[in-house]
Amino acid sequence: MVTSFALLCLSIAIIESMAGILGNGIILAVSASSCIGSKTWSPYDMIMISLSSSRIILHSGTILVLFMSIFSEHLYREENVFVVSNTAFIFLNCSGLWFGAWLSVFYCIKVASFTRPFFIWMKQRIARLVPWMLLTSCLHSFAAAIPFALDLYNGHNNFTASLPMTNSSAMRITRKDNLTLLIYLCEASTALPLILSVVSSVLLIRSLLVHTRQMQNNASGFRDPSLEAHTSAIKSVCSLLIFYITYFACLLLLLSNTFSFLSDAQSVCEAVMAACPTGHTLVLIWSNPKFRELTARIWHHTKCPLRTTSM
Repeated sequence: MVTSFALLCLSIAIIESMAGILGNGIILAVSASSCIGSKTWSPYDMIMISLSSSRIILHSGTILVLFMSIFSEHLYREENVFVVSNTAFIFLNCSGLWFGAWLSVFYCIKVASFTRPFFIWMKQRIARLVPWMLLTSCLHSFAAAIPFALDLYNGHNNFTASLPMTNSSAMRITRKDNLTLLIYLCEASTALPLILSVVSSVLLIRSLLVHTRQMQNNASGFRDPSLEAHTSAIKSVCSLLIFYITYFACLLLLLSNTFSFLSDAQSVCEAVMAACPTGHTLVLIWSNPKFRELTARIWHHTKCPLRTTSM
């Protein structure tokens, strides 16, 4: 039985996912339009297209699963539906985390001013490495989703028919071992992009802070656009890192099967997990003038009919 609080959290998660689809649609439209007609795609646009596409599909699947959980629980509990939904979720979730991590790495390589040979080597080759980084992420995500596709994840047995009496204890132990193994696998697969994102973000924040202090010492009292840009970049990177860590923590809670199906705690995690990618998308739109321009034009066109009808 779904409580009213759980239903409220799931409804909020659906609204957040819809907002995420809209925001990522804007990013995808701007990034794709930049690549159309050009012979070479910029590494930034490739990362943004991959990230926004995976999140649009993930948000759409999240909305579908939440509606099924609320209005057609028996359909969601069917074995085939459960296996397909979990396989798709693991693949899209892992690939989205990797794409977000590569975006942090790209920011760090392009913006940070470290003089170590490794950073200089990466700056010179980042454009050629990005396609391989994205392809490796997809292959890694596919490998992480294979056990779910093979129906080794038997979490649905927690709320389906009980096991037969014959060898029931052995079957439970086997299923528990499979579940524990898969939890460790998913945690490892999601921890790798998290570590990569944290390290690159910390290095970028450190570099920006050094430049900000130098600009403050050399400031002449007037507003320095470069100083404001660095301060804005620091806020953006910090907020992206907070969203990333929060999403990862909620994901681990859901993968560990700590909460019962459609409980209040699980619904809160669902709402937070829907909010973090959407918040991440909003930060990306706010920090990019091209994304902001398209958003402002869409908002202007939606407001125009209201003004004409009111007159």
